[in-house]
Amino acid sequence: MKKNNIILIGFMGTGKSSVGISLASALSMKFLDTDNEIEKCCQMTISELFQSKGEEAFRFMETNLLLKYQETLNQTVISTGGGMPLRAENASLLREIGYVIFLKTSKEVTYQRLKHDTTRPLLQCEDPLGAIEQMLKIRVPIYEALADMVLETEDKSVDRIVQEILLMQKNINAREY
Repeated sequence: MKKNNIILIGFMGTGKSSVGISLASALSMKFLDTDNEIEKCCQMTISELFQSKGEEAFRFMETNLLLKYQETLNQTVISTGGGMPLRAENASLLREIGYVIFLKTSKEVTYQRLKHDTTRPLLQCEDPLGAIEQMLKIRVPIYEALADMVLETEDKSVDRIVQEILLMQKNINAREY
């Protein structure tokens, strides 16, 4: 049986943290941002971690964080880093920990949201739009396979996205009884 946590997955810039904070408030739940937890633990930013330890070490930290919280998280909205579900072990843990919602946005909107954001190590390259496109080709099928629910976030406010999640949750809960 799944725990009563809600997990937000998706590419960077889809609104996982903003939606997560608002959703947790609306549901009177706790909020956990996995990237923030790792930054606090390591006392480094994600960019610094990527630079000093590399992406693979960072992905290992994500797995360790999930293992740490696997049995203890309860009534929590969790915002994950965009790459967390890429490791099969992480995807399995996420599915076990809670109800997974994929926040989905097009490559163009993602690019517009992130083009001036220098805190995204995977986009600090000559062709960020091309990088986004390549990563989405790989990630979207993984996100979709993991998700219990897929929700388009394009052209929607945080409040509207939260309302859509609450409505879908209400419909799901009604069917369970």
